Amino acid sequence: MDLNVFFKNVSIWAIPVLFAITLHEVAHGWAARHFGDRTAELLGRLSLNPLRHIEPVGTVLVPCLLLALGMPAIGWAKPVPVATKALRNARSALVFVALAGPAANMAMAGFWCVVFAGIVRVSGNETLTDWVAYMAQAGIVINVVLAAFNLLPIPPLDGGRVLAGVLPPRVGARFERLEPFGLFIVMAVMGLIAFGPLHDLFDPAYRLVGHVIGALLGGSA
Repeated sequence: MDLNVFFKNVSIWAIPVLFAITLHEVAHGWAARHFGDRTAELLGRLSLNPLRHIEPVGTVLVPCLLLALGMPAIGWAKPVPVATKALRNARSALVFVALAGPAANMAMAGFWCVVFAGIVRVSGNETLTDWVAYMAQAGIVINVVLAAFNLLPIPPLDGGRVLAGVLPPRVGARFERLEPFGLFIVMAVMGLIAFGPLHDLFDPAYRLVGHVIGALLGGSA
């Protein structure tokens, strides 16, 4: 592993990853507060300060390992706590709370698209503009992939919570019982994506990112 390349990649990916996972968690907290649960607010978890959300393994170790392997830096933060009993219409509210995270990531992907479209039109210090352009591309990739990954129907991922909320109550309750095993399932899926038969799972997301970046570059000509 070339350390110069590794640290260059860290400098490009660090800000997009930190804010992608931070906004994802804060969005869950904002949605929960909207439906009556102030738990995250009272614990200071509605802050956009990434330090309040860092989880050593998911925020630091896993993204750095993926970068060292030449892959996009996917990670996670400390989950925002949600008190289900405090929510109005808890069953439907949980669906919206779950969807808030991926929706926030897609909004941030849009923000990075704007940054990229702007920076490719700027003339100036080529090293700086190239660095910001690479960071914007990383921001688009991480947010689109994070949204897509979290929508996989596996508890405790957001997609699992959405599926549990739209299934008939009895079936949804049984499905939620998989949650204690969810982390192991998610880690297995990540391993299969990185090294196995699910390597192409996010190809549609990558193609979407490629089309967006291509369109922005085309529009800058």
